[in-house]
Amino acid sequence: MTTPSMEDYIEQIYMLIEEKGYARVSDIAEALAVHPSSVTKMVQKLDKDEYLIYEKYRGLILTPKGKKIGKRLVYRHELLEQFLRIIGVDEEKIYDDVEGIEHHLSWNSIDRIGDLVQFFEENDERSVQLKAIQKKNEQTNQES
Repeated sequence: MTTPSMEDYIEQIYMLIEEKGYARVSDIAEALAVHPSSVTKMVQKLDKDEYLIYEKYRGLILTPKGKKIGKRLVYRHELLEQFLRIIGVDEEKIYDDVEGIEHHLSWNSIDRIGDLVQFFEENDERSVQLKAIQKKNEQTNQES
């Protein structure tokens, strides 16, 4: 079972490998704004738990288990960003909001949010209707 911190590392490592073809301790530290020594400790734990294979001074690779969860974590993050955009959350708040909620939702909840995103994407009129409701509610709130 992964902790939120482990998930952040696996997600970041997965994204770095997808983007650059590799993930170094220094790259992970920079991306997560933590000290390299913290990365080394976590990478060693993830190695012990078989999410990745780490060789000091040589780098690391994700195991099939690590790749699978990394892909799922990136999907979760992107889905939540997409969902918040659909419901009209201000763009500058989306990243922080996703970071704040992604570890607190069950995978069942994530799947249901995916269903809702699909529901809105399959018919643009639904998004138009939602925006109309939001506009009406904003006007009502301003009048109160």
